Amino acid sequence: MALRDELLKSIWHAFTALDVDKSGKVSKSQLKVQDNFNRQDFNRMCWTLCARKNLNRTHLLISDEDAFKIWCIFNFLSEDKYPLAIVTEEIEYFLRKLTEAMGGSWVEERFEDYKLELCTKQQCLSAWEIITLVGTGTFSKGMDRQTLSMGITEVFHELILDVFKQGYMMKKGHKRKNWTERWFLLKLNSISYYVSEDLAEKKGDILLDGNCCVESLPDKEGKKCLFYVKCSDKSYEISVSDKKRKQEWIQAIQTCISLLKLGRPAPHRESRQKRRVLRQKQQAEQEELELRMKELQTANEDKQQELEAMRKKLEEAAANAAEEERRLLQTQTEQQDRYRVDLEREKMVRQEMEEQVAQKSTELEQYLQRVRELEDMYHRLEDALEEERSARQDEEMVRRLQARLLEEEATKRAELEQIHLHQQRAISETEAEKQELEKEGTAKENALQAAMLQLEQLESERQGALEQYQDVMQKLEDAANNTRTWKHKVAHHEGLVRLIQPGSKGPQKITNWGPAAFTDAELSLRKKDWQERKNRPAQTQ
Repeated sequence: MALRDELLKSIWHAFTALDVDKSGKVSKSQLKVQDNFNRQDFNRMCWTLCARKNLNRTHLLISDEDAFKIWCIFNFLSEDKYPLAIVTEEIEYFLRKLTEAMGGSWVEERFEDYKLELCTKQQCLSAWEIITLVGTGTFSKGMDRQTLSMGITEVFHELILDVFKQGYMMKKGHKRKNWTERWFLLKLNSISYYVSEDLAEKKGDILLDGNCCVESLPDKEGKKCLFYVKCSDKSYEISVSDKKRKQEWIQAIQTCISLLKLGRPAPHRESRQKRRVLRQKQQAEQEELELRMKELQTANEDKQQELEAMRKKLEEAAANAAEEERRLLQTQTEQQDRYRVDLEREKMVRQEMEEQVAQKSTELEQYLQRVRELEDMYHRLEDALEEERSARQDEEMVRRLQARLLEEEATKRAELEQIHLHQQRAISETEAEKQELEKEGTAKENALQAAMLQLEQLESERQGALEQYQDVMQKLEDAANNTRTWKHKVAHHEGLVRLIQPGSKGPQKITNWGPAAFTDAELSLRKKDWQERKNRPAQTQ
Protein backbone atom coordinates (compact mmCIF):
# COMPACT_ATOMS: atom_id res chain seq x y z
CA MET A 1 0.00 0.00 0.00
CA ALA A 2 2.89 2.38 0.80
CA LEU A 3 4.54 1.62 -2.55
CA ARG A 4 1.26 2.34 -4.34
CA ASP A 5 0.93 5.72 -2.60
CA GLU A 6 4.52 6.71 -3.50
CA LEU A 7 4.01 5.70 -7.14
CA LEU A 8 0.78 7.69 -7.26
CA LYS A 9 2.69 10.77 -6.14
CA SER A 10 5.19 10.40 -9.00
CA ILE A 11 2.29 9.86 -11.45
CA TRP A 12 0.57 12.97 -10.11
CA HIS A 13 3.68 15.08 -10.88
CA ALA A 14 3.86 13.69 -14.42
CA PHE A 15 0.14 14.15 -15.17
CA THR A 16 0.15 17.66 -13.70
CA ALA A 17 3.03 18.60 -16.00
CA LEU A 18 1.28 17.09 -19.07
CA ASP A 19 -2.08 18.69 -18.23
CA VAL A 20 -1.26 22.00 -19.91
CA ASP A 21 -4.80 23.38 -20.15
CA LYS A 22 -5.70 22.32 -16.54
CA SER A 23 -8.58 20.19 -17.78
CA GLY A 24 -7.67 17.09 -15.78
CA LYS A 25 -7.13 15.00 -18.93
CA VAL A 26 -4.00 13.86 -20.80
CA SER A 27 -3.93 12.34 -24.27
CA LYS A 28 -2.72 8.75 -24.69
CA SER A 29 -0.04 9.82 -27.15
CA GLN A 30 1.79 11.56 -24.31
CA LEU A 31 1.98 8.40 -22.15
CA LYS A 32 4.45 5.54 -22.33
CA VAL A 33 3.96 2.00 -21.06
CA GLN A 34 6.92 -0.06 -19.81
CA ASP A 35 6.93 -3.85 -19.82
CA ASN A 36 9.82 -4.29 -17.36
CA PHE A 37 8.84 -2.20 -14.37
CA ASN A 38 11.59 -0.64 -12.26
CA ARG A 39 10.73 1.75 -9.48
CA GLN A 40 13.73 4.05 -9.93
CA ASP A 41 13.34 4.13 -13.71
CA PHE A 42 9.66 4.90 -13.27
CA ASN A 43 10.45 7.79 -10.88
CA ARG A 44 13.09 9.11 -13.26
CA MET A 45 10.63 9.03 -16.17
CA CYS A 46 8.06 11.01 -14.15
CA TRP A 47 10.81 13.41 -13.03
CA THR A 48 11.86 14.03 -16.63
CA LEU A 49 8.28 14.93 -17.58
CA CYS A 50 7.68 17.38 -14.73
CA ALA A 51 11.20 18.88 -14.22
CA ARG A 52 11.31 20.17 -17.79
CA LYS A 53 8.36 22.43 -17.02
CA ASN A 54 8.70 23.30 -13.32
CA LEU A 55 12.40 23.25 -12.36
CA ASN A 56 14.12 26.65 -12.36
CA ARG A 57 17.87 25.95 -12.53
CA THR A 58 18.91 29.59 -12.01
CA HIS A 59 21.11 30.13 -8.91
CA LEU A 60 21.05 26.40 -8.04
CA LEU A 61 24.25 24.96 -6.50
CA ILE A 62 23.24 21.34 -7.14
CA SER A 63 23.11 19.12 -10.21
CA ASP A 64 19.99 17.73 -11.88
CA GLU A 65 20.77 14.34 -10.32
CA ASP A 66 20.76 15.87 -6.81
CA ALA A 67 17.54 17.73 -7.64
CA PHE A 68 15.98 14.40 -8.69
CA LYS A 69 17.00 12.85 -5.36
CA ILE A 70 15.43 15.75 -3.43
CA TRP A 71 12.29 15.31 -5.53
CA CYS A 72 12.11 11.61 -4.54
CA ILE A 73 12.65 12.54 -0.86
CA PHE A 74 9.83 15.09 -1.17
CA ASN A 75 7.48 12.38 -2.49
CA PHE A 76 8.43 10.19 0.48
CA LEU A 77 7.88 12.87 3.14
CA SER A 78 4.92 14.76 1.62
CA GLU A 79 1.36 14.33 2.88
CA ASP A 80 -1.06 11.96 1.12
CA LYS A 81 -3.15 14.89 -0.11
CA TYR A 82 -3.25 16.58 -3.48
CA PRO A 83 -1.82 18.95 -4.52
CA LEU A 84 1.27 17.48 -2.84
CA ALA A 85 3.03 19.57 -0.17
CA ILE A 86 5.53 18.98 2.64
CA VAL A 87 4.68 20.37 6.08
CA THR A 88 7.01 22.28 8.40
CA GLU A 89 7.74 19.27 10.65
CA GLU A 90 8.90 17.12 7.70
CA ILE A 91 10.97 20.02 6.31
CA GLU A 92 12.81 20.24 9.64
CA TYR A 93 13.29 16.43 9.68
CA PHE A 94 14.81 16.47 6.16
CA LEU A 95 17.07 19.47 6.83
CA ARG A 96 18.31 17.90 10.08
CA LYS A 97 19.15 14.66 8.25
CA LEU A 98 20.95 16.60 5.52
CA THR A 99 22.96 18.67 8.02
CA GLU A 100 24.06 15.53 9.91
CA ALA A 101 25.04 13.82 6.64
CA MET A 102 27.22 16.83 5.70
CA GLY A 103 28.92 16.74 9.13
CA GLY A 104 27.53 20.16 10.13
CA SER A 105 25.74 21.31 13.28
CA TRP A 106 22.04 22.08 13.34
CA VAL A 107 21.22 25.77 14.09
CA GLU A 108 17.82 25.78 15.74
CA GLU A 109 17.49 29.59 15.71
CA ARG A 110 17.96 29.82 11.94
CA PHE A 111 15.20 27.30 11.26
CA GLU A 112 12.88 28.96 13.80
CA ASP A 113 13.25 32.24 11.91
CA TYR A 114 12.53 30.46 8.66
CA LYS A 115 9.52 28.69 10.24
CA LEU A 116 8.06 32.03 11.33
CA GLU A 117 8.56 33.39 7.83
CA LEU A 118 6.93 30.26 6.39
CA CYS A 119 3.94 30.42 8.79
CA THR A 120 3.12 33.94 7.64
CA LYS A 121 2.79 32.65 4.06
CA GLN A 122 1.53 29.08 3.58
CA GLN A 123 3.08 26.76 6.25
CA CYS A 124 4.15 24.17 3.63
CA LEU A 125 6.32 23.86 0.48
CA SER A 126 5.96 22.23 -2.92
CA ALA A 127 8.58 19.95 -4.48
CA TRP A 128 10.12 22.77 -6.52
CA GLU A 129 10.24 25.11 -3.52
CA ILE A 130 12.07 22.56 -1.36
CA ILE A 131 14.54 21.93 -4.25
CA THR A 132 15.16 25.69 -4.46
CA LEU A 133 15.54 25.93 -0.66
CA VAL A 134 18.25 23.23 -0.59
CA GLY A 135 19.81 24.07 -3.96
CA THR A 136 20.45 27.74 -3.11
CA GLY A 137 22.40 26.75 0.05
CA THR A 138 20.11 28.51 2.55
CA PHE A 139 20.84 25.91 5.26
CA SER A 140 24.28 24.75 4.02
CA LYS A 141 26.34 27.93 4.21
CA GLY A 142 30.06 27.21 4.53
CA MET A 143 29.71 23.84 2.74
CA ASP A 144 31.07 23.24 -0.76
CA ARG A 145 29.03 21.72 -3.57
CA GLN A 146 30.63 18.28 -3.26
CA THR A 147 29.78 18.07 0.45
CA LEU A 148 26.20 19.14 -0.25
CA SER A 149 25.90 16.55 -3.04
CA MET A 150 27.32 13.78 -0.83
CA GLY A 151 24.90 14.71 1.96
CA ILE A 152 21.89 14.60 -0.41
CA THR A 153 23.05 11.19 -1.71
CA GLU A 154 23.41 9.78 1.81
CA VAL A 155 19.90 10.92 2.82
CA PHE A 156 18.53 9.56 -0.47
CA HIS A 157 20.13 6.14 0.16
CA GLU A 158 18.69 5.98 3.68
CA LEU A 159 15.13 7.24 3.03
CA ILE A 160 14.44 6.08 -0.54
CA LEU A 161 16.68 3.05 -1.12
CA ASP A 162 16.30 1.83 2.50
CA VAL A 163 20.09 1.55 2.92
CA PHE A 164 20.96 0.91 6.58
CA LYS A 165 24.77 0.96 6.11
CA GLN A 166 27.38 0.88 3.35
CA GLY A 167 31.16 0.68 3.05
CA TYR A 168 34.21 -1.34 1.99
CA MET A 169 34.88 -4.75 3.63
CA MET A 170 36.85 -7.92 2.82
CA LYS A 171 34.85 -11.03 1.84
CA LYS A 172 36.13 -14.62 1.75
CA GLY A 173 35.28 -16.54 -1.44
CA HIS A 174 33.44 -19.87 -1.32
CA LYS A 175 35.44 -21.60 -4.09
CA ARG A 176 38.98 -20.21 -4.13
CA LYS A 177 38.91 -19.16 -0.43
CA ASN A 178 40.65 -15.89 -1.21
CA TRP A 179 39.85 -12.52 0.39
CA THR A 180 38.59 -9.73 -1.87
CA GLU A 181 37.62 -6.15 -1.04
CA ARG A 182 34.01 -5.31 -1.96
CA TRP A 183 31.65 -2.37 -1.50
CA PHE A 184 28.76 -3.64 0.67
CA LEU A 185 25.24 -2.18 0.72
CA LEU A 186 22.98 -3.27 3.63
CA LYS A 187 19.22 -3.10 3.11
CA LEU A 188 16.37 -4.49 5.18
CA ASN A 189 16.21 -7.91 3.47
CA SER A 190 19.58 -8.21 1.67
CA ILE A 191 23.28 -7.36 1.65
CA SER A 192 24.51 -6.55 -1.86
CA TYR A 193 28.21 -6.33 -2.68
CA TYR A 194 29.83 -4.56 -5.62
CA VAL A 195 33.30 -4.14 -7.13
CA SER A 196 33.42 -0.44 -6.09
CA GLU A 197 31.25 2.25 -4.54
CA ASP A 198 29.97 3.49 -7.93
CA LEU A 199 27.69 0.36 -7.94
CA ALA A 200 28.54 -0.25 -11.59
CA GLU A 201 29.32 -3.99 -11.30
CA LYS A 202 27.29 -6.07 -8.86
CA LYS A 203 28.94 -9.31 -7.62
CA GLY A 204 26.15 -10.86 -5.58
CA ASP A 205 23.51 -10.67 -2.84
CA ILE A 206 23.17 -12.10 0.66
CA LEU A 207 19.46 -12.60 1.24
CA LEU A 208 18.33 -11.98 4.82
CA ASP A 209 15.32 -13.37 6.64
CA GLY A 210 14.20 -13.95 10.21
CA ASN A 211 16.19 -17.21 10.45
CA CYS A 212 19.56 -15.64 9.63
CA CYS A 213 22.11 -14.77 12.30
CA VAL A 214 25.33 -12.76 12.57
CA GLU A 215 28.16 -13.60 14.99
CA SER A 216 31.70 -12.46 15.72
CA LEU A 217 34.70 -14.66 14.80
CA PRO A 218 38.21 -14.81 16.33
CA ASP A 219 41.16 -13.58 14.27
CA LYS A 220 42.59 -16.18 11.88
CA GLU A 221 44.53 -16.54 8.63
CA GLY A 222 46.13 -13.14 9.25
CA LYS A 223 42.70 -11.43 9.19
CA LYS A 224 41.36 -9.39 12.08
CA CYS A 225 37.93 -8.07 13.07
CA LEU A 226 36.07 -11.03 11.56
CA PHE A 227 32.38 -11.90 11.67
CA TYR A 228 30.12 -14.17 9.64
CA VAL A 229 26.54 -14.03 8.37
CA LYS A 230 24.80 -17.39 8.51
CA CYS A 231 21.86 -17.90 6.12
CA SER A 232 19.71 -20.93 5.39
CA ASP A 233 21.82 -22.07 2.40
CA LYS A 234 25.38 -20.86 3.20
CA SER A 235 27.53 -18.69 5.48
CA TYR A 236 29.67 -15.67 4.57
CA GLU A 237 32.92 -14.67 6.34
CA ILE A 238 33.67 -10.94 6.32
CA SER A 239 36.58 -8.84 7.67
CA VAL A 240 36.58 -5.11 8.46
CA SER A 241 39.36 -2.63 9.20
CA ASP A 242 38.75 -2.03 12.93
CA LYS A 243 36.69 -3.22 15.90
CA LYS A 244 34.41 -0.17 15.89
CA ARG A 245 33.27 -0.78 12.30
CA LYS A 246 32.92 -4.48 13.07
CA GLN A 247 30.54 -3.75 15.94
CA GLU A 248 28.59 -1.23 13.84
CA TRP A 249 28.08 -3.74 11.02
CA ILE A 250 27.07 -6.54 13.39
CA GLN A 251 24.53 -4.28 15.11
CA ALA A 252 23.13 -3.01 11.80
CA ILE A 253 22.70 -6.54 10.37
CA GLN A 254 21.18 -7.78 13.65
CA THR A 255 18.71 -4.86 13.52
CA CYS A 256 17.60 -5.89 10.02
CA ILE A 257 17.14 -9.53 11.11
CA SER A 258 15.12 -8.45 14.17
CA LEU A 259 12.88 -6.23 12.03
CA LEU A 260 12.34 -9.12 9.59
CA LYS A 261 11.41 -11.44 12.48
CA LEU A 262 8.86 -8.93 13.79
CA GLY A 263 7.59 -8.12 10.29
CA ARG A 264 8.24 -4.41 10.82
CA PRO A 265 9.34 -1.89 8.15
CA ALA A 266 12.53 0.16 8.15
CA PRO A 267 12.87 2.54 11.16
CA HIS A 268 12.64 5.72 9.08
CA ARG A 269 9.41 4.51 7.44
CA GLU A 270 7.94 3.58 10.81
CA SER A 271 8.92 6.96 12.30
CA ARG A 272 7.37 8.74 9.30
CA GLN A 273 4.09 6.88 9.91
CA LYS A 274 4.19 7.77 13.62
CA ARG A 275 4.72 11.45 12.80
CA ARG A 276 1.78 11.35 10.40
CA VAL A 277 -0.50 9.69 12.96
CA LEU A 278 0.53 12.28 15.56
CA ARG A 279 -0.16 15.13 13.12
CA GLN A 280 -3.54 13.65 12.24
CA LYS A 281 -4.39 13.35 15.93
CA GLN A 282 -3.35 16.95 16.59
CA GLN A 283 -5.27 18.11 13.53
CA ALA A 284 -8.38 16.25 14.73
CA GLU A 285 -8.06 17.88 18.15
CA GLN A 286 -7.63 21.28 16.50
CA GLU A 287 -10.68 20.72 14.30
CA GLU A 288 -12.69 19.61 17.32
CA LEU A 289 -11.62 22.75 19.18
CA GLU A 290 -12.54 24.95 16.20
CA LEU A 291 -15.90 23.19 15.97
CA ARG A 292 -16.60 23.90 19.62
CA MET A 293 -15.61 27.52 19.14
CA LYS A 294 -17.98 27.80 16.20
CA GLU A 295 -20.78 26.25 18.26
CA LEU A 296 -20.10 28.70 21.08
CA GLN A 297 -20.07 31.57 18.61
CA THR A 298 -23.36 30.41 17.10
CA ALA A 299 -24.89 30.04 20.56
CA ASN A 300 -23.64 33.52 21.43
CA GLU A 301 -25.20 34.97 18.27
CA ASP A 302 -28.48 33.22 19.03
CA LYS A 303 -28.40 34.61 22.53
CA GLN A 304 -27.69 38.08 21.17
CA GLN A 305 -30.67 37.76 18.84
CA GLU A 306 -32.81 36.68 21.75
CA LEU A 307 -31.60 39.68 23.72
CA GLU A 308 -32.44 41.96 20.80
CA ALA A 309 -35.94 40.51 20.52
CA MET A 310 -36.40 40.84 24.25
CA ARG A 311 -35.27 44.46 24.09
CA LYS A 312 -37.87 45.20 21.43
CA LYS A 313 -40.56 43.56 23.55
CA LEU A 314 -39.46 45.66 26.50
CA GLU A 315 -39.68 48.83 24.40
CA GLU A 316 -43.23 47.87 23.29
CA ALA A 317 -44.23 47.04 26.86
CA ALA A 318 -42.81 50.39 28.14
CA ALA A 319 -45.73 52.20 26.56
CA ASN A 320 -48.25 50.10 28.54
CA ALA A 321 -46.78 50.18 32.05
CA ALA A 322 -43.60 51.54 33.68
CA GLU A 323 -43.56 48.80 36.29
CA GLU A 324 -43.63 46.08 33.66
CA GLU A 325 -40.77 47.81 31.86
CA ARG A 326 -38.71 47.95 35.02
CA ARG A 327 -39.31 44.24 35.66
CA LEU A 328 -38.39 43.29 32.12
CA LEU A 329 -35.24 45.42 32.27
CA GLN A 330 -34.19 43.63 35.47
CA THR A 331 -34.78 40.25 33.83
CA GLN A 332 -32.74 41.30 30.80
CA THR A 333 -29.82 42.39 33.01
CA GLU A 334 -29.84 39.07 34.87
CA GLN A 335 -29.80 37.11 31.62
CA GLN A 336 -26.91 39.20 30.29
CA ASP A 337 -24.92 38.48 33.44
CA ARG A 338 -25.66 34.77 33.09
CA TYR A 339 -24.57 34.80 29.44
CA ARG A 340 -21.39 36.68 30.36
CA VAL A 341 -20.57 34.05 33.01
CA ASP A 342 -21.11 31.30 30.43
CA LEU A 343 -18.80 33.06 27.98
CA GLU A 344 -16.11 33.44 30.63
CA ARG A 345 -16.46 29.75 31.52
CA GLU A 346 -16.05 28.73 27.86
CA LYS A 347 -13.02 31.01 27.56
CA MET A 348 -11.39 29.33 30.57
CA VAL A 349 -12.04 25.89 29.04
CA ARG A 350 -10.35 27.02 25.84
CA GLN A 351 -7.30 28.32 27.75
CA GLU A 352 -7.02 25.02 29.64
CA MET A 353 -7.02 23.07 26.35
CA GLU A 354 -4.30 25.34 24.92
CA GLU A 355 -2.21 24.83 28.09
CA GLN A 356 -2.59 21.03 27.74
CA VAL A 357 -1.35 21.20 24.13
CA ALA A 358 1.66 23.31 25.21
CA GLN A 359 2.39 20.88 28.07
CA LYS A 360 2.42 17.91 25.67
CA SER A 361 4.87 19.73 23.40
CA THR A 362 7.14 20.47 26.39
CA GLU A 363 7.07 16.82 27.51
CA LEU A 364 8.07 15.73 24.01
CA GLU A 365 11.07 18.13 24.00
CA GLN A 366 12.15 16.90 27.43
CA TYR A 367 12.04 13.29 26.23
CA LEU A 368 14.18 14.09 23.19
CA GLN A 369 16.67 15.98 25.40
CA ARG A 370 16.85 12.94 27.70
CA VAL A 371 17.69 10.68 24.75
CA ARG A 372 20.49 13.01 23.63
CA GLU A 373 21.95 13.11 27.18
CA LEU A 374 22.00 9.30 27.35
CA GLU A 375 23.83 9.10 24.00
CA ASP A 376 26.40 11.63 25.23
CA MET A 377 26.92 9.59 28.42
CA TYR A 378 27.55 6.42 26.38
CA HIS A 379 30.21 8.23 24.31
CA ARG A 380 31.94 9.53 27.46
CA LEU A 381 31.89 6.08 29.02
CA GLU A 382 33.60 4.62 25.95
CA ASP A 383 36.33 7.31 26.19
CA ALA A 384 36.87 6.49 29.87
CA LEU A 385 37.20 2.77 29.12
CA GLU A 386 39.75 3.54 26.40
CA GLU A 387 41.84 5.62 28.86
CA GLU A 388 41.75 2.74 31.37
CA ARG A 389 42.98 0.22 28.77
CA SER A 390 45.83 2.57 27.80
CA ALA A 391 46.84 3.00 31.45
CA ARG A 392 46.96 -0.79 31.92
CA GLN A 393 49.23 -1.17 28.89
CA ASP A 394 51.60 1.50 30.30
CA GLU A 395 51.63 -0.30 33.64
CA GLU A 396 52.59 -3.63 32.04
CA MET A 397 55.41 -1.99 30.07
CA VAL A 398 56.85 -0.37 33.22
CA ARG A 399 56.70 -3.71 35.05
CA ARG A 400 58.68 -5.45 32.33
CA LEU A 401 61.27 -2.64 32.35
CA GLN A 402 61.60 -2.86 36.14
CA ALA A 403 62.08 -6.64 36.02
CA ARG A 404 64.82 -6.28 33.40
CA LEU A 405 66.65 -3.63 35.48
CA LEU A 406 66.48 -5.79 38.63
CA GLU A 407 67.86 -8.77 36.69
CA GLU A 408 70.80 -6.67 35.44
CA GLU A 409 71.33 -5.38 38.99
CA ALA A 410 71.55 -8.97 40.34
CA THR A 411 74.02 -9.90 37.56
CA LYS A 412 76.28 -6.95 38.41
CA ARG A 413 76.17 -7.80 42.12
CA ALA A 414 77.26 -11.38 41.37
CA GLU A 415 80.18 -10.06 39.29
CA LEU A 416 81.24 -7.77 42.18
CA GLU A 417 81.14 -10.68 44.62
CA GLN A 418 83.32 -12.76 42.23
CA ILE A 419 85.84 -9.91 41.97
CA HIS A 420 85.93 -9.63 45.75
CA LEU A 421 86.66 -13.38 46.09
CA HIS A 422 89.53 -13.13 43.58
CA GLN A 423 91.02 -10.31 45.64
CA GLN A 424 90.89 -12.44 48.81
CA ARG A 425 92.74 -15.31 47.05
CA ALA A 426 95.37 -12.90 45.73
CA ILE A 427 96.08 -11.54 49.25
CA SER A 428 96.57 -15.10 50.67
CA GLU A 429 99.47 -15.91 48.31
CA THR A 430 103.19 -15.63 49.16
CA GLU A 431 104.84 -12.39 50.26
CA ALA A 432 107.30 -12.61 47.39
CA GLU A 433 104.47 -11.95 44.93
CA LYS A 434 103.06 -9.09 46.99
CA GLN A 435 104.16 -6.28 44.70
CA GLU A 436 102.77 -8.01 41.62
CA LEU A 437 99.56 -8.80 43.49
CA GLU A 438 99.30 -5.17 44.57
CA LYS A 439 99.44 -4.12 40.93
CA GLU A 440 96.81 -6.66 40.02
CA GLY A 441 94.77 -5.58 43.05
CA THR A 442 94.98 -1.99 41.87
CA ALA A 443 93.72 -3.02 38.42
CA LYS A 444 90.92 -5.06 39.96
CA GLU A 445 90.05 -2.17 42.25
CA ASN A 446 89.69 0.04 39.19
CA ALA A 447 87.47 -2.58 37.59
CA LEU A 448 85.47 -2.72 40.84
CA GLN A 449 84.99 1.05 40.80
CA ALA A 450 83.83 0.88 37.14
CA ALA A 451 81.39 -1.87 38.09
CA MET A 452 80.16 0.24 41.02
CA LEU A 453 79.57 3.16 38.64
CA GLN A 454 77.56 0.86 36.37
CA LEU A 455 75.63 -0.35 39.42
CA GLU A 456 74.85 3.25 40.43
CA GLN A 457 73.70 3.96 36.84
CA LEU A 458 71.44 0.89 36.97
CA GLU A 459 70.05 2.07 40.29
CA SER A 460 69.27 5.51 38.82
CA GLU A 461 67.57 3.86 35.84
CA ARG A 462 65.61 1.62 38.22
CA GLN A 463 64.60 4.70 40.23
CA GLY A 464 63.37 6.40 37.02
CA ALA A 465 61.44 3.26 36.10
CA LEU A 466 59.91 3.22 39.60
CA GLU A 467 58.80 6.84 39.17
CA GLN A 468 57.25 5.97 35.79
CA TYR A 469 55.54 3.01 37.46
CA GLN A 470 54.10 5.31 40.14
CA ASP A 471 52.87 7.76 37.46
CA VAL A 472 51.24 4.94 35.53
CA MET A 473 49.61 3.62 38.74
CA GLN A 474 48.28 7.15 39.41
CA LYS A 475 46.88 7.35 35.85
CA LEU A 476 45.35 3.92 36.25
CA GLU A 477 43.74 4.96 39.55
CA ASP A 478 42.39 8.19 37.96
CA ALA A 479 41.04 6.23 34.97
CA ALA A 480 39.44 3.67 37.32
CA ASN A 481 37.82 6.46 39.38
CA ASN A 482 36.60 8.16 36.20
CA THR A 483 35.24 4.85 34.87
CA ARG A 484 33.59 4.10 38.24
CA THR A 485 31.91 7.56 38.20
CA TRP A 486 30.52 7.08 34.70
CA LYS A 487 29.54 3.50 35.58
CA HIS A 488 27.31 4.81 38.40
CA LYS A 489 25.80 7.44 36.10
CA VAL A 490 25.03 5.00 33.30
CA ALA A 491 23.75 2.39 35.77
CA HIS A 492 21.37 5.04 37.14
CA HIS A 493 20.02 5.82 33.68
CA GLU A 494 20.21 2.59 31.67
CA GLY A 495 21.06 -0.29 33.93
CA LEU A 496 24.14 -1.95 35.43
CA VAL A 497 27.41 -1.74 33.52
CA ARG A 498 30.18 -4.04 34.78
CA LEU A 499 33.70 -2.68 34.26
CA ILE A 500 36.78 -4.86 34.01
CA GLN A 501 39.00 -4.17 37.07
CA PRO A 502 42.69 -5.12 37.48
CA GLY A 503 43.15 -8.60 38.98
CA SER A 504 44.30 -9.11 42.53
CA LYS A 505 48.03 -9.66 43.11
CA GLY A 506 49.78 -11.64 45.78
CA PRO A 507 52.29 -10.18 48.28
CA GLN A 508 55.48 -8.91 46.64
CA LYS A 509 59.03 -8.64 48.04
CA ILE A 510 60.05 -5.02 48.70
CA THR A 511 63.75 -4.00 48.57
CA ASN A 512 65.53 -0.70 49.27
CA TRP A 513 65.06 0.21 45.63
CA GLY A 514 61.36 -0.70 45.34
CA PRO A 515 59.42 -3.91 44.45
CA ALA A 516 61.74 -6.90 43.79
CA ALA A 517 61.66 -9.17 40.73
CA PHE A 518 62.24 -12.37 42.82
CA THR A 519 60.54 -14.29 45.63
CA ASP A 520 61.69 -15.02 49.20
CA ALA A 521 62.76 -18.56 48.21
CA GLU A 522 64.98 -17.28 45.40
CA LEU A 523 66.50 -14.73 47.80
CA SER A 524 67.38 -17.43 50.36
CA LEU A 525 69.06 -19.58 47.65
CA ARG A 526 71.16 -16.61 46.51
CA LYS A 527 72.25 -15.88 50.11
CA LYS A 528 73.28 -19.53 50.61
CA ASP A 529 75.30 -19.57 47.34
CA TRP A 530 77.07 -16.29 48.21
CA GLN A 531 77.98 -17.62 51.74
CA GLU A 532 79.57 -20.76 50.23
CA ARG A 533 81.69 -18.75 47.79
CA LYS A 534 82.79 -16.45 50.62
CA ASN A 535 83.94 -19.35 52.83
CA ARG A 536 85.92 -20.98 50.00
CA PRO A 537 89.14 -18.76 50.35
CA ALA A 538 89.22 -19.34 54.12
CA GLN A 539 89.29 -23.12 53.63
CA THR A 540 92.14 -22.88 51.07
CA GLN A 541 94.25 -20.93 53.58
